[in-house]
Amino acid sequence: MIPFPIAFFAGLALILFVVWDAFETIILPRRVTRRFRFTRLFYKNTWRLWKLAARLIPSKKARESLLGLFGPISLLILLGVWALGLIFSFGLMHYGAGSAVNVAGTEPGFVADLYLSGTTFFTLGLGDVLPRSSLARALTVTEAGVGFGFLAIIIGYLPVIYQSFSRREVNISLLDSRAGSPPTAGELLRRHSYPHGHEALRELLQEWEHWSADLMESHLSYPVLAFFRSQHDNQSWIASLTAILDACALLMVGIEGACERQAQLTFAIARHAVADLSQVFRTAPQPLPRERLTSADLARMRDILAQHGMKLRDGEEADRRLGELRRMYEPYLYALGSYLNLSLPPWIPEKKGKDNWQTTAWAKAAGAAEQEEAAAAVADDHA
Repeated sequence: MIPFPIAFFAGLALILFVVWDAFETIILPRRVTRRFRFTRLFYKNTWRLWKLAARLIPSKKARESLLGLFGPISLLILLGVWALGLIFSFGLMHYGAGSAVNVAGTEPGFVADLYLSGTTFFTLGLGDVLPRSSLARALTVTEAGVGFGFLAIIIGYLPVIYQSFSRREVNISLLDSRAGSPPTAGELLRRHSYPHGHEALRELLQEWEHWSADLMESHLSYPVLAFFRSQHDNQSWIASLTAILDACALLMVGIEGACERQAQLTFAIARHAVADLSQVFRTAPQPLPRERLTSADLARMRDILAQHGMKLRDGEEADRRLGELRRMYEPYLYALGSYLNLSLPPWIPEKKGKDNWQTTAWAKAAGAAEQEEAAAAVADDHA
């Protein structure tokens, strides 16, 4: 006989709710399409508040630093909320079972039930509160198993998250010397205009085809990764993905002797990743507030590429084709970038500057020649 069945079954329902939410978030290796999920609501509301707080900071550097903290901190908070939810749930079930515990120095009650639940969940085993009924003992043993399993899953979960993050960032860092900081499609193509550069470009796009597939799988399984920001403020997975899609679009429109087929393959999986991630974060495609590639910029890019031996197909048909390709991904990337507070890169560098690898925070302590070079850099992200 359960003295307080409402409390008991409410606790049971809450346990099932928390366990299922954790299962979908940590273990289930596919996107969950159900509209109501605690984890989704948690990230939606905490990220909104975090962005509001960041907007109050006038310094861009400090603002980016604060935004960069959200991913790791929110993950720890979510794990803590799950743990507290399970402790409260088992405490509620103990209370519903009649608080059948022996407590040293005080009367049994809900507070003692919560204390027993907490010490059991974290497997402390202090022994100052002991279950005295069969049901209370069964609950205690069950909670000890749940707590131990929860700890084991967390120990395995965090390395997976950081391995996926590290894998994502490697290619982003490698893109620095290949496409500039921030990366742009025009600069990527220009830097591959050397002899046999088309073959190197094909290999690069093949690597980014695999990177895009890995991004899609890892970020669909663990959406929290999208909130983890890159090491440099002028780099991001959104910017890198945009630059690669831009470059693929140009190659598909037509550059003589270039790797059009590989560009098509990379474009397909990269666009697939963008569309699926937009569904995960429920960011409907949005029109861009201003044109990323004006006619003047396109003409300038054609001239720059032509000077380096890359002839980009021109004419009305080529421009129409480029516009069609851009509409397949730009609205999705803009919506994702707006949600994550990440900006899209231009098609060609707006100003002449140094790559991240060419700058250092110690430039002021170096010789005069290096100081002069550092002063010429437009954006030193190491400052």
